[in-house]
Order: sequence, then structure tokens, then C-alpha cells
Amino acid sequence: MSQPATATTTRLRASSGTAARATELTKVYGEGETRVVALDSVTVEFGSGRFTAIMGPSGSGKSTLMHCMAGLDAISEGSARIGDTELSGLNDRQLTRLRGEKIGFVFQAFHLLPTLNAIENITLPMDIVGRKPDQEWLELIVGTVGLSGRLRHRPSQLSGGQQQRVAVARALAARPEIVFADEPTGNLDSCSGAEVLGFLRDSVRQLGRTVVMVTHDPVAASYADRVVFLADGQLIDDLPAPTPEAVLDRMRLFDAKARTS
Repeated sequence: MSQPATATTTRLRASSGTAARATELTKVYGEGETRVVALDSVTVEFGSGRFTAIMGPSGSGKSTLMHCMAGLDAISEGSARIGDTELSGLNDRQLTRLRGEKIGFVFQAFHLLPTLNAIENITLPMDIVGRKPDQEWLELIVGTVGLSGRLRHRPSQLSGGQQQRVAVARALAARPEIVFADEPTGNLDSCSGAEVLGFLRDSVRQLGRTVVMVTHDPVAASYADRVVFLADGQLIDDLPAPTPEAVLDRMRLFDAKARTS
């Protein structure tokens, strides 16, 4: 699954720095009696060339944080940045351009067009904006996710794991600065899920991308370089070099504290 770094991939590694940053980020839905604080003054950084997992119980704000950081949802207060770009200062057209140029997305649902084959689905976002793919980079991505022999197959001719690999390749094809993945293995069996997680990890270690992934699965989180934990819309812990056991231990500790509070 993993490939040794070559001169090409080494050259493509991202430099150190911060790919995305939230500062005192607050997201509120509704008003009055229906007011819900989904995120409460969250401050967190996502390092360039790193794989970060976001975990927390249902309703903790983990998907909301990712959507705000990706410019898919407006923030109520505070700051959200991709690189040096402050998202709250952008209009809809500028946000669309930012997402098209600097952000990749992988979701639990594959979102592939059934009438297009794999390579057409991979290049579709660039085709829509009239941008030609970098052929060398595209071949590198396709090889990394193991799709070289499946590019002319339509989604119905691919397994779930293969379809998600197409979605991962599509997210990486435009060379985004950061890829946001929301429960990318939620619809996959354990074997296919492990393959997709390996490809996401390879995109960080070999291709220099930055990946931020929302997950509820301790095993999936262990593929990351770091796990941040949310509860009740607040950042409550930060775990480097996670293992499934360490993630489970933290989650049990949080559950125990929640029951006694």
C-alpha cells in the first residue's frame, strides 16, 4: 500500500507551517430558545504536511468545525484561515474560488457521477473551471491510490473501496493545500477502509499534502499524526502519535467525566 519516497515525491513534500487555523471560532445556530452553540471559542492549528483527526461524541461540533474551516459554513465569531487567507472576509465567489484552488474534499458518500468513468470523475472539478490538470501530478496521484487499471471503469463497475479511492484522487488532483475528509470510511468495510486511510496517509507522507479528517473510529484516528478531541463545542484534548488503544483510553476518560459531571 505504501510506496518508498522517491526523488519526485520528496521534492513534493510540503514545507513546515500552518495550513489552517481557527482562533476563538464560534458557531451559533438559531436564536432565542432555539439558539444552539455548536462551537464555543475553539482555537486550533492544523500543520502543513500533517494528518490530523478530529474526534468527539455526536453533537460535539467536529463536523461543524471542519465545515467552518473549509468555508462551507459561515462562522459567527472569531477567525478561520486557510494559509494566510481569512475566510470571513471573502464573498461567495471568492470562497468558491478558494475551495476550487486550495481545498480538497472527501466525504462518507462518494459523490461520483454515474455517467462518468473514474478518470473523468477525478478531473471533473478542474474541467468545470476550465483548468487543465498537471499530467505528471495526476499520474502520481492515480498511482498512489492504485487506480491505474481502473480509470475507464464507471462507478457501478467499481467496489465501494475503489469508488472512495476515486474520491480521494479527485480531492488531490488539483494539488490543494489541504484536504478535509468527513468520515471517509463510514460506508466501507474494514479492509477497504484501511486502504483508503493508507492512501490518505500516503498523500501526507509522500506527496506533502495536509489532511484533516473527522472520524468516530479509534482505528481510523490512529492513521493520523495527531488527534484533537471536541466535546460540547469546545476543544478538550490533543493527542500526538495516536494508537487505537490511546484513543480509546481518552474516549473512555471523557465518557467517565461526562457521567460524573
